[in-house]
Amino acid sequence: MTRHAPSLGIVGMALLLAVGCGTTTRPSRDFVRTQARLFLESTDGDAPMLTLPRSGVAIAVSPKAVITEGDIVNAEVVQVDLGRCLMLEVTPAASRDLYRLTGSNQGRRLVLTLNDVALGVRQIDRAIEGGALLLFVEITDAELATLVVNLKRTSEELQKEFARR
Repeated sequence: MTRHAPSLGIVGMALLLAVGCGTTTRPSRDFVRTQARLFLESTDGDAPMLTLPRSGVAIAVSPKAVITEGDIVNAEVVQVDLGRCLMLEVTPAASRDLYRLTGSNQGRRLVLTLNDVALGVRQIDRAIEGGALLLFVEITDAELATLVVNLKRTSEELQKEFARR
């Protein structure tokens, strides 16, 4: 008597049922959770390199982010003389850190990564006060508007998670 392998349909259905039974009830998201991080340009020869997708600019950065998605409390599209850019607002504690960091690292750059992809850069030309950072990102204006929605909703979700702790 020979054994027959179970059909692919039965295996697939069993996997779906097993996965479905292990899930918790969570509201579905109408946005893409976006991990935004800022890295400081490094002068260390062994530092990791981040490359911007459109311009191809490669920048060596410190391995540890100086601002993370948990520090961001708001995002907006802002019109400046050179065009539309991304404004990130950070918490008061991150604002103080950003002020000290940018005051002592003028001439270096801050590199923005979104979900681990380098997409923006800001030359540090002065100490940044007030907790609002403007960055030009290498995406279209339509993508920028969507990004702002994703960043805002990610920030709201994270701030709620932090408040529960």
